[in-house]
Amino acid sequence: MAKKPAPKLANLLRTRILLTNDDGINAPGMKVLQRIANALSDDVWVVAPETEHSGAGHSLTLTDPLRLRKISSRKYAVQGTPTDCVMMAMSQVMADKRPDLLLSGVNRGANMGEDVTYSGTIAAAMEGTLVGVPSIALSQSFANRKVMHWPTAEKHAGDIIRRLVALGWSREVLMNVNFPDVLPGDVKGVEICRQGRRDITALNIEERIDARERPYYWLGYRPIHGTPKAGTDLAVTEFGRIAITPLHMDLTENKSLKQLKASFFG
Repeated sequence: MAKKPAPKLANLLRTRILLTNDDGINAPGMKVLQRIANALSDDVWVVAPETEHSGAGHSLTLTDPLRLRKISSRKYAVQGTPTDCVMMAMSQVMADKRPDLLLSGVNRGANMGEDVTYSGTIAAAMEGTLVGVPSIALSQSFANRKVMHWPTAEKHAGDIIRRLVALGWSREVLMNVNFPDVLPGDVKGVEICRQGRRDITALNIEERIDARERPYYWLGYRPIHGTPKAGTDLAVTEFGRIAITPLHMDLTENKSLKQLKASFFG
């Protein structure tokens, strides 16, 4: 039986929207996302981590209690991961009426290529998708940490969200949107593209010594762009366009599946 598509949201003004992120409830990107969502709907809720959880992936908290802090009537902070936040929103905060749409972000930095497997921003959208809520992850690229083009995401996100929800998409899919590292007026359009793959030489592990002369390490990425393949999210944003990538929850590689079946049982 074919899977039903996610419902289309005809009127965003009456849409209940849940906002979350992985940078923390007080992050600049959350403030941007709130302004974006408030321009779309008058029923906007925030359930986000108390502190930053970048790189948390699709993890949940199983060995510590979750603490929920009410900030206002529709704004809550969770002492936990982005996935925890979505779970708490669905089962506690918004249990009487679940959201119609989940927006995760706006992340400080791109979530492209293999980033999607590490990203708490993507993970929150995954969790929303798993429980049947159409979900969109939004991220703002940057090359210089001191220069964040938040106005780019803020100017263009509303139109992207409206167009996506008007079209609708499969219940097994989440939408991953990355805004390029350019000024709002320099955006060169929108492109639907596939997930790329980064140059692994960009990974940097920096060794340092603490006050007790013990070594410790910081993980990060050098600002190396490489030459991404055409048609990928990495290439699209490099050329100043907004990248939209549909990500499927089923990670099965069907070609290998058929080959394995043939080899094992052929």
